Amino acid sequence: MIWPDVLVGTLLGVLISFLVFRNLYLYKRISYIEMDAKAKAEAIENEARQFLSETKMSLKELELEHERSYQANLLRIKEEKGRLKEREVVFEEREKRVLSSENKLIEKEKKINQLEEMKMKMLDEYREKLESISSMGVEEAQEYILEMAKQKNRVKVAKMSRDALQLAKEDIDRKVKYILAQATTRYAGEFAGERLISKIELPSDEHKGLIIGKEGRNIKSLESLLGVDIIIDETPGIITVSSFNLYRRAIAIKVIQALIDDGRVHPARIEEVYEKTLKDFEEETYSEGRDVLIDLGVYPMNEELTRLLGKLKYRASYGQNALAHTLEVARLAGVMAAEIGGDEKLAIRAGLLHDIGKALTQEYGGSHVDIGVDLCAKNKEHPTVINAILAHHGHAEPDSIESACVCTADVLSAARPGARREVLEAFAKRVKELESIATSKESVEYAYAINAGREIRVIVNAQKMSDDEACILSQEIANEIEEKVQYPAEIKVNVIRETRSISYAK
Repeated sequence: MIWPDVLVGTLLGVLISFLVFRNLYLYKRISYIEMDAKAKAEAIENEARQFLSETKMSLKELELEHERSYQANLLRIKEEKGRLKEREVVFEEREKRVLSSENKLIEKEKKINQLEEMKMKMLDEYREKLESISSMGVEEAQEYILEMAKQKNRVKVAKMSRDALQLAKEDIDRKVKYILAQATTRYAGEFAGERLISKIELPSDEHKGLIIGKEGRNIKSLESLLGVDIIIDETPGIITVSSFNLYRRAIAIKVIQALIDDGRVHPARIEEVYEKTLKDFEEETYSEGRDVLIDLGVYPMNEELTRLLGKLKYRASYGQNALAHTLEVARLAGVMAAEIGGDEKLAIRAGLLHDIGKALTQEYGGSHVDIGVDLCAKNKEHPTVINAILAHHGHAEPDSIESACVCTADVLSAARPGARREVLEAFAKRVKELESIATSKESVEYAYAINAGREIRVIVNAQKMSDDEACILSQEIANEIEEKVQYPAEIKVNVIRETRSISYAK
């Protein structure tokens, strides 16, 4: 049978075809799955690679961050080590200082113990001495102990005094020099020495006979009325008028010159000319005083005081013109008062009136200080003016800046070279007193007054006196001179201590 075979063959063919097609489908399916798997594998591999790369980068960044942190920590640790080292150095220095302080304290403690032992030893010695002189009374024992302490501490006290005096002198010298420089540079007054005689020139020698008069009647009348000595000698054409009173001498010169010019010389005419000249002089002295007051800016002043101020032109002290001295004192006092904050006008007024009593001393006698105080009190002058009159000769202490300035200016005016002339006996006496005061001191070998009595040089034994003790000695001598000696201006006490070494070559 053919049909079944065909069917079988067909079925086999179909089956084979199915199997073939199925295998082909499976093959394609497997190929597709394999490709998909490969693609996924590649994707997974790429993702893994990317992840690995990112992971490596993260690890690198982390590693860098850790490195930076490590370096920062390392730097911080180094800084901490440096600070710790510095602290160690500081602690070591402190420790050294503490040890040094401890050593010093130990040394000081030793010294204190030594001093304590010395003190106890000295106390024992003093106790023994006191026991040996137990016969002394309490007051005598106290004086003895004080004297011992004084002698022991004399050098220390001298050094302290010397240092303090040096500092004070430097400060005071600087201030005083400034003030005096300001005063003296802003005022420099002229000075003139007044002599005791004046000469009058005559037109001819015939006028000598007129002055003498019949039997000396005219010259006697002139001398009696004028209070001067008229000297007529063989000197041609000159007569001499002599008097200690400058005011009377000036009036006498005016009267004689007026009589010579007039040609009529007899007692009645002499009295007439004298009265007129005296009146003219009163007016002239008032004008002189008023001009001074106006010039110094302290006008007006009481009429009597104004006239007496002008009259000082005819008064001299130790050869120094009283009015010139008064003007110097007033101007210097005014400048100094202005420099140190005082009343300039009041200082000038006090300076003008400080010697006003001298205008009347030749008529009334007595102290010019007392006369000046009475005059100013009567005319109701300022209390400072009266105090300046008293203080400039030590009758009272200056109670104001103005009064102190007047005292200083008075010394400056009187003490400048050429201002005054002293009597030889008074000068010799003062020099002797200065040398006696100096040589009376212990350890003084020689003393010489030099520089016109304004300086004394004292030579001391260098073996018995130290430099500091020499400083104290100079002050002691100066204080004693102030108490016992009258002198103008100031006296410099110069103590000289020197050591000489002498050897001989044989």
